[in-house]
Formats: sequence, structure tokens, C-alpha cells
Amino acid sequence: MNEIKTKVLVVEDEEPIRRFITLNLSAAGYEIGEADTGEKALAMLGSFRPEVIVLDLMLPGIDGFEVCRQVREKMPETFVIMLTAKGQDTDKIVGLELGADDYMVKPFNPVELTARVKAMLRRRTRFRADRDVLTCDDLLLDLSANKFFKNHHEIELTPTEFALLKMFLENQGRALERNEMLNAIWGENYYGEPKTLDVHIRRLREKLEDNPSEPEYIKTVWGRGYRWQPGVRGRTP
Repeated sequence: MNEIKTKVLVVEDEEPIRRFITLNLSAAGYEIGEADTGEKALAMLGSFRPEVIVLDLMLPGIDGFEVCRQVREKMPETFVIMLTAKGQDTDKIVGLELGADDYMVKPFNPVELTARVKAMLRRRTRFRADRDVLTCDDLLLDLSANKFFKNHHEIELTPTEFALLKMFLENQGRALERNEMLNAIWGENYYGEPKTLDVHIRRLREKLEDNPSEPEYIKTVWGRGYRWQPGVRGRTP
């Protein structure tokens, strides 16, 4: 019986870089699909069904920003790792705001890329193994179905937003250190920008808070990190 491999789609227009990524991820045991344009990447979503997309932002034609946006609409559970050029800080923020889970700056270590992919997939494995739900007030996180509901209405979360909300609900009332959250969500010894966490927190607040500018649930703990404020509406979680 053939082993079912996790599928990773590599979207990069520079062939040497694309082949470099492909060879290293193939060696790690992943099934790789390749696309050199945004158009090809979007056309492959339905047939290839990747669980992870390694996505260069600067693509000819449809750029990586638009690819990321459409991936989030069509395949919200797919992980997206952006590839950016050194110094493109604005691009990183825009990509994260569109729903990318992580980013890496070129040139990068292929060992680190493989480690990031593995860390993301481990989170999904934990969700699938758990058959429970987490609740607080009118919020419900269904771990077995990978779904989030607010007041009985389903709200789409990216995989990273889902992982963050799960961590908050499992640690209600406790101040979570920034490094603790980065290591838990993005893997041990995460070398990316800490601001990545802040962007995802902001997006999560926009989805679950009635007034994101004055959050009831996700409180900032200055100098440390964030805390989930439980039972803010007077009901037991």
C-alpha cells in the first residue's frame, strides 16, 4: 500500500529557488506540486488540494497577495507560508493581514522552512485527535470539526487563528508570554518577527470581538503578552 503523503504546493516564479525548495521538501517526505504563476497556483487548488502552500509574493500576473486572498476564501484550512525579499516589511504585514500563517525572508535556510511546515502540520494533527469543544460565553470552538461559532453563527478562522483561539480558551485568565505563544504556535526557536503574533491577534479580535478597538476577551498585558478574560458577560465559560 502506498503511503499517503502530505501535499505542499510551491508557488515561485524563479526556477532555481522553486527547485531548491521542492528538492528539500521532497526529501522530507512531502508530495510537491509546483506553480510558477499565481494563475497556475489557483488552477491547481481544486485538483491538487494542498495542505500547505509556500507562496512567493512577487509573482508575474496574479501576485501572491491575491493568491493568498483567494486561498483563504476557497480553502480556509490550508496553511500559507509567504516568501518575501529582505526589507519588504510592508509586504509581510499585508500578507499576514490577508491571512497568511507565517513568512520567511529570502534567502532562507531550507531546514528552517521544513521545520516550519512540520510545526504547522503538528498543530492540525492535535486538533484532529481531540474530540472536544471549548466555550466561553456565546463563543464555541469545535476541535473535532475545526470550526468556530459566535452566537451559533460559524466564522471562518485561518489555521493560525484557530490555534491561537484554542490556546487562549485552554488558558483562560492566564497571562501568556509572547515567546510562549510564538513557540507554541509557530514552533520552538521561532526566528520570525514577533509582530507576526500581533497581526494575527488583531485579525482574531476583528472576528470575535464586538468592538475590536476595545476588546472584551483578548487583553494586552503590556510588557508580557496577552490574556483571555473569561466570562466577561457574566456567564460561566
